[in-house]
Parts: sequence; structure tokens; C-alpha cells
Amino acid sequence: MHMNRRTVLATAAATAALLLAACTGTGGTSKGADAKAPDDPSKVSGTITVLTQRTDLVQDGTMEKYAAEFNKTYPGVKVEFQALTNYEAEVKIRMNTENYGDVLMIPAVIKKADYPKFFASLGTVAERSKKYRFTDFTAVDGKVYGQSPIGVMPGFVYNKRVWREAGITEWPTTPDEFLAGLKAIKDKTDAIPYYTNFAAGWPLTSWTYVNGSVHCDTQATTKLAEGDPWAEGAELGVGDTLLYEIVRRGLAEKDPTTTNWEESKPRLAKGEIATQWLGTWAIIQFQDAARQAGVNPDDIGFMPFPAQADGRFCAALSPDYNQAVNIHSEHKEAARAWIDWFTDKSGYVEDNLALSPLQNAPLPEVLKPYEDAGVKLIELDDAAGAQVKEIDAQSEVGIYAPDYRQDLVDLARGARQGSLDGFLDDLGEKWTAAQANAGS
Repeated sequence: MHMNRRTVLATAAATAALLLAACTGTGGTSKGADAKAPDDPSKVSGTITVLTQRTDLVQDGTMEKYAAEFNKTYPGVKVEFQALTNYEAEVKIRMNTENYGDVLMIPAVIKKADYPKFFASLGTVAERSKKYRFTDFTAVDGKVYGQSPIGVMPGFVYNKRVWREAGITEWPTTPDEFLAGLKAIKDKTDAIPYYTNFAAGWPLTSWTYVNGSVHCDTQATTKLAEGDPWAEGAELGVGDTLLYEIVRRGLAEKDPTTTNWEESKPRLAKGEIATQWLGTWAIIQFQDAARQAGVNPDDIGFMPFPAQADGRFCAALSPDYNQAVNIHSEHKEAARAWIDWFTDKSGYVEDNLALSPLQNAPLPEVLKPYEDAGVKLIELDDAAGAQVKEIDAQSEVGIYAPDYRQDLVDLARGARQGSLDGFLDDLGEKWTAAQANAGS
């Protein structure tokens, strides 16, 4: 599998305390810098190093093919790739020096306020927001420091054939309807209705990204910073309660400790598993698994969280990893050229069946059912995003780590003592106490 930004948030949380020291050493500078877009591609030159977590695309030659296409526009730029298996850990160690590539993805635990110390500005929010989505996610004092080549949104990857065999042809509109659907799958098919991927851990963190989709609330991130995310009706509380009920009612795999992420892909494709909560980034992986297993990739579907606002489903868009220019790069113009070209013209969006970061771009064909159903796509206001990360760290809840949801699954299956209300109340108390300590 390849790790996307959300996947890495899960692994980064576990090592954040150790690695943050590497982000405050000699690598940073308080002096700002801009990476300006070149006026004349023929005059841009230099060798740039692009750091990436996509080890798969470097190993199979795909990144080199992108570079060859890039060189048709920018013949004077040589692009070299460094694929890092443990991206977060390796990059943050390197960021204690000035040598962290020319182009890199912004590590998940770098404080947003520190972006100007490490990355060159790509322009102003006012300028870039006219063309691109997600500018708020990397904006500091009105300037933008990163750009994601794709957008992602959460949802259920599911086997449409299995759901049809269970008699369900319409997306559930409430958690209760969704649970009834899983029960029908259990009763009428041989498939495991829902698969937690408990053992891998990181897939459980996807449940944090129900945030915004439950009530179609663009201010959902701000509410994480200001309120109790597990209060009755609150976004994370609704999502975590659904996960708990799936497991408590016996609608997930019998022994979560034996789950296997890689094996879950062909198993869902073949109909042995019906449903997993992941994100749009996973669709192509499951379709590829279907092809390799010799089954129909069109059986792989994607459905929104079972909640509606004003009669419509809602899905919250967010960026995947954001590419940035190293503030110490000697070839900022070439690095900026790569980011712009890779975002606008590489075809990376289409190759990954992903959401385009370009404003008003059409949805990929695989998400045409969303368009047909009138699913409302929203972008969360990320102004409080850095504050949420700080509260999460101080509270030690770990909304981007798998631990507390593994505890939740254990509670639901009887491997841990306590009640759901007590569990969620404890999370809320820790969270709100950290808000007070953070001065929020």
C-alpha cells in the first residue's frame, strides 16, 4: 500500500514527541522566502530532488515517466526522486539540517506557524484560492506554503454486488439504517458485513474524518477546538458510536486482532468482505485488487457516511499530502515549476481516480454516483487546524492515532470493561481540559 497524508497522521502521532526536536534545530530559519512561478520555462534550469512517500511509483518507474513529460516543458530541469519508506521519521530528522530535498511533502507534525521557517511561499491566499482548493490548510499570515496534487474525502469502500444480494440498493441515510443494512448482509450473504482492520491500526483513524460530514458543517474543525467532540450529536461522537455498534452487534470480523490490511483488498473485491470505512484514495487500490483477483472492478463502490442535512448527503474534502519548496533550495524556481506542473498537468489526479485540487473541476468517473445523488461536497475551514493538533497532543487522546479506537473496539467486543457513555465522557473530559490549558 502507499501511505497518504491521513495514514501518516496515524503513524506520526506515535512518534511526534521524539521527532519534534528534529524540527526545531538548525534546519529552520525565521527569514521568509518566495518560490516564484517562472515566466519562461526554457530559462529554468538546475537539478532538483523531490522527496516522496510513493515508493511504489518510484520503483515501478511511474515517477520517471512524469519527469519525462515535465521535461518536455522544462528541458533544463533534471528531476531526481528519493522515495522514503518511513517518510515522516526520515524527513523530520533531515529537517534538522538544510538538506531535505528541493520539493517535499509537508510532514504532518510540523507546526503550521513554523511553515515559513522551513518552506518558501507559493503566493498569497487571495491569489491561489481563485484557482486551487485547500489553500487554508497551509496558509500562514496570508501566504500559502504548500499545495496538494489531489483531494480526498472519507467514505465507505464497499462491494456493490454483496449489498445488492442483501437487498439494499439505496445508500442508508441514518446510522440505524446502515446497521440494518449490515445485519441484512450478515443474514443473507456469506460476507463479513464490516471489516475494522484493527490489527493494522491506522485504518481506524479514518473515523476521525467523519468530521464535517455528519451535519454538513464547514466549521466542524473549529468546533473540535472549542467544544466536546464526543458530546451527544457531535460529529466524532456520532462516528465513534456507529463503529462501536457495528462491533457490539457482531457485524464485524470475529477476531479483530487477526485482521490483515493487504488481504482485505482482494477479499472485499471478491465479496468475502462487504464494507470498510476509508477514503477516496483507497478506491483504485481495491479496484486493482479486483483485477488481480480476476473479478469485476466495477463491483467496488463508494458511499457517504449515513447522515443527511436538509435531505442531502455531505462529504468533507481535504488535501492529501501538500508539496512544498525547501526554503534553502538553490533552485526554488525549478522546484516551484515542478509543483505547479505536477498539480495542474501531470495526470496524477486521473491516474489515482482522485479529486482534483483545481476549483470547480469535475468529479472522477468513479464518483459519478455522488454527483447523481446530489452529495454536497464541502471544504472545512482549517483556521483552527493547528489548535486542534495542539489540543490533541496535550490531551493525549490521539484522534489521529489508532489507540483509542482500538480501545473502543475492544470495549464493544467485551475485551475491555466499561460503558460507551463512560468511554466517550472520558475522552471529552481529557479534550476539554486540554482546551483550557491551551487557552482556547
